[in-house]
Amino acid sequence: MSWVHLAPATGAAFLASVVECVEAATIVLAVGTVRGWRSALAGTCFGFIALVALVVALGPALSHLPEQALQLFVGMLLLLFGMRWLRKAILRAAGIIPLHDEAAVFRSETANLRLGQVTARHGLDPVAIVTAFKAVLLEGVEVAFIVLAVSAGDADLLLSATAGALAAAVLVAVAAVAVHRPLARVPENTLKFAVGIVISAFGIYWTGEGLGVAWPGHDLALLAIVGGLLGCALLGVRLAKRPLAVAATEARP
Repeated sequence: MSWVHLAPATGAAFLASVVECVEAATIVLAVGTVRGWRSALAGTCFGFIALVALVVALGPALSHLPEQALQLFVGMLLLLFGMRWLRKAILRAAGIIPLHDEAAVFRSETANLRLGQVTARHGLDPVAIVTAFKAVLLEGVEVAFIVLAVSAGDADLLLSATAGALAAAVLVAVAAVAVHRPLARVPENTLKFAVGIVISAFGIYWTGEGLGVAWPGHDLALLAIVGGLLGCALLGVRLAKRPLAVAATEARP
C-alpha cells in the first residue's frame, strides 16, 4: 500500500492524538505534582495498557464485518465525531465560546487533588492512580476510536494509524517531561480545527464508499473533500463573527 493511502490515516490519527494527549498530560502532570509521580505514572501505564487491549481486541474484529456496511457505519460515526470537533473549533475561532485553557485546567485539577489527602499504601496513592488512569483512558478512547475508524478494518491502515497515534503520544510525553508544566502554548484550537476537518473528510469519504459512490481519483478525493470542508469552515467562522461585529457596532455610543 502506497503513502497516498497511508498518509491520510497516519496524519489524522497523529493530529487527533496530539490534542487528546495534551489534555491527558495536563491532568497527569497535576496528579504527579500534587499526589506523587509514582502513582501518576502507575495510573498512566494502566490506562495505556487498557487502550492497547481495546485496539487489539476490536481492530481484527472489524475486518470480519461486511465491507460496505462497515464503511457506512464508520463513515457516519466519523462524520458526527468530526463535525462536533469542527463546530466547537469554529465557535472558538469566532469568539463565541472561550478557547480551551490548559493552564486553567491544571489549576483546577491541582486544587481538587489537594482536597482530602489519602494515606498511600505501598507508596501508591489510589486517588492519584484512578485520576491518572481515568484521564488517559477517557482521552485515549477517542484516539482509539479514530485509529480504528480511519483504518476501517484494513490491517495496513490500522498499523499506520496506530503508528501515528503512538508518535503523537511519545511527542507529547517528551514535551511534558521537558517543560514539566501544562502545554498551554500548544495551538489546541487550531489543531482541533484541523482534526475536525480531516476526520469529517474521512467520514464523508467512508460514507460515500459504503453507499457505493465512485470517488474521482479514489483516495485522492480525500484532498478535495478536505479543501471543500476547509473553505466551508472558514466561511462559517466569518459568518459566526458577523453578529458579534454588528452587536459591537450598535453598542457604541
